[in-house]
Amino acid sequence: MRKKISEKTAMVKPSGIRRLFDLSQGVKDVISLGIGEPDFDTPKHIVEAAKKALDEGYTHYTPNAGFLELREAIARKLWLENRIKVDPKSEVIVTVGGTGALFLSILSIIDPGDEVLIPDPGFLTYEPCVIFAGGRAVPVPVHEKDDFRMMPEQVESRVTSKTKCVVINSPQNPTGSVMLKKDLEAISEIAEKHDLFVISDEVYEKLTFDGAEHFSIASIPGMDERTITVNSFSKTYAMAGWRVGYAASKSAVIDEMVKLQQNIVANASSVAQMAALAALKGPQDCVKEMVDEYDRRRLLITRRLNEINGISCRAPRGAFYVFANITQLGKSSEEVAEFLLSEGKVVAVPGSAFGRHGEGYLRFCYATPMEKLEKALDRVEKAVRKIRE
Repeated sequence: MRKKISEKTAMVKPSGIRRLFDLSQGVKDVISLGIGEPDFDTPKHIVEAAKKALDEGYTHYTPNAGFLELREAIARKLWLENRIKVDPKSEVIVTVGGTGALFLSILSIIDPGDEVLIPDPGFLTYEPCVIFAGGRAVPVPVHEKDDFRMMPEQVESRVTSKTKCVVINSPQNPTGSVMLKKDLEAISEIAEKHDLFVISDEVYEKLTFDGAEHFSIASIPGMDERTITVNSFSKTYAMAGWRVGYAASKSAVIDEMVKLQQNIVANASSVAQMAALAALKGPQDCVKEMVDEYDRRRLLITRRLNEINGISCRAPRGAFYVFANITQLGKSSEEVAEFLLSEGKVVAVPGSAFGRHGEGYLRFCYATPMEKLEKALDRVEKAVRKIRE
């Protein structure tokens, strides 16, 4: 066959998370601390709203931007909780998950040759989004000494005449870091100075601990003109499988995102949108209950990992991951992850899956019931002991 597959597609590496997940298939009694999704079921009132929507015939196409009632609820939430003011009719789009919002955002603003600054280590979908848009992803290292925050000086030092956008993520996957208000204010000044777009990935906004506060960069005066705020129902409401996310920005950007969505998937699921509406308008105690339980697990996994000779980790202040330093073990993150799987039957993700600066770390997801988490940590401890021997 003389025809070749797309060069852009060939440039995208397979997911390092999925690779370990695939390797674990068929392994008996394996415990996964790999894939990052809530282990809780979607709260009952949200599920019941979806059932009601089916009974009432919500089985047809929706507006490409999503049901207006849902966009109105999102706009209300953004104003009350994030201090971001948007017009629900023209400045909000409901998407197929937060990942869909990311892709549409980048495809809407990036031209071939444009550079996009992304955190390294960072969510592994950022780079493929940029590649598919024809741009170039430029890694901005985030370091443990800075609590894995994306530091403004690191951002500015990588801005060139080709830079068009910077992607920020707080709370962050994979490190659990939470950016400070002063960090975001400094980055907003850089964006103003160099006329940059900012894509703010805030899907873990409700998952914060130890008094950490989430702050939205689009709430800074003047930043609403250049920021695309991305969010999702997956993490906050344990709705990962429902695939509902959203983005908010000025109409010039949202109009382009709507056109793209119209031609790619038409719209997010009608039933899932009605479930998302119930999530926003219904009781929020379910969110607090889940966050409180994540906090218990966070304290456990941080303590236990730090008690293992050869591993150290900072207590994350957000999301549901710990990013553990394994450099003392003298092996690559991939080697250690594979050893934990083969010897301990525990899935963890090598830090290298999240970028070059993730090497020397493992990501453990603690969205796992406490009993299983305890068992997994016992296995990790035994496996690491073997490595050191």
